[in-house]
Amino acid sequence: MRGLGLLLATLAVAGCALGTPCQPPSAAGGRPPAAPFSPEDCRFRNLPNPDARASESGWKIWTRFLTVSKQDSRPVAPLPVVAVTRAQLDALDPGANHVIRLGHSSVLLKLRGAYWLIDPMFGERASPLSFAGPKRFQPTPIALADLPPIEGVILSHDHYDHLDAGTVEGLRERVRRYFVPLGVGARLRGMGVAADRIEEFDWWQPGRLGDVRLTATPAQHFSGRGLFDRDRTLWASWVIESGDQRIFYSGDSGYSPAFGQIGERLGGFDLALMENGAYDGYWPSVHMQPEESVRAFRDVRARVLYAMHNSAFDLALHTWHDPLDRLADLSERQGIELATPRLGEVLTIGRPRENVRWWRGLR
Repeated sequence: MRGLGLLLATLAVAGCALGTPCQPPSAAGGRPPAAPFSPEDCRFRNLPNPDARASESGWKIWTRFLTVSKQDSRPVAPLPVVAVTRAQLDALDPGANHVIRLGHSSVLLKLRGAYWLIDPMFGERASPLSFAGPKRFQPTPIALADLPPIEGVILSHDHYDHLDAGTVEGLRERVRRYFVPLGVGARLRGMGVAADRIEEFDWWQPGRLGDVRLTATPAQHFSGRGLFDRDRTLWASWVIESGDQRIFYSGDSGYSPAFGQIGERLGGFDLALMENGAYDGYWPSVHMQPEESVRAFRDVRARVLYAMHNSAFDLALHTWHDPLDRLADLSERQGIELATPRLGEVLTIGRPRENVRWWRGLR
């Protein structure tokens, strides 16, 4: 309980640090944001969803975490890792699009020769504290210092397991540009990132860097890094286009009609990086159960389902392998091409690969 008190006190300080006046953020051209925003309380909202169910109170959630005896919350042995070196990365076909799994929701992309990162998180803990909070099962397959120069970083939202201050500090001078949802730019500037390297995006707003085209798209989630800044910044999913291939990244999201809208407007993806983990009946509408991840994957009209947001941190009450077990079983029954790569494994979009249940024997 003393550790919990320290955590809450730190979160309170982090929340006050944002300290921006309540003004409606402006999208490109000064337009009002497409994402629902309330100037009365300076908070973003999710799109209307009649099927969304409210989460339990914070008190009930914390009480449950502190009192429930968790089983099988961490692997019994180290996860299998494919070695990643700079030489191996540079040897990858520069005319193709590659995805390298780093862990949790972090991937390194090599898009026709240019390196990109999605939600890079290299820290030991998904927490504002160095000594408390969810601890990584094991290090990433490549060290932060060994990464090549990064053309672009794409962030989905500002939670600690997706936006890590130590990672941003380590990358600060090696990233050409950051692509973030509205309001997250203030977070990066507070971490020392130069303002001219940051582009903030509203839902449905497109952008471009070199040959890579981006569009921020809706998600059903929330944001905040402290006790008093909930929903002050936007959250998003992303569409990434490189050459004639297209990637969808769900970010963190509960299931919502937004996936169908994305499929109708932009769908037909070669690969969908879909959230699959940290779900619970106490917060039913901010993370997807595996069955909902499959439904969202079909909504966006993708060919290959790439499982994200699992096997790195203990963030919920399910077993560490439950997301992988259930998603693999569902995909096998429904004939879905599933990708559950090992840490460090390279997936080259459009090329055949054999998927294995590597987590068997680690539970």
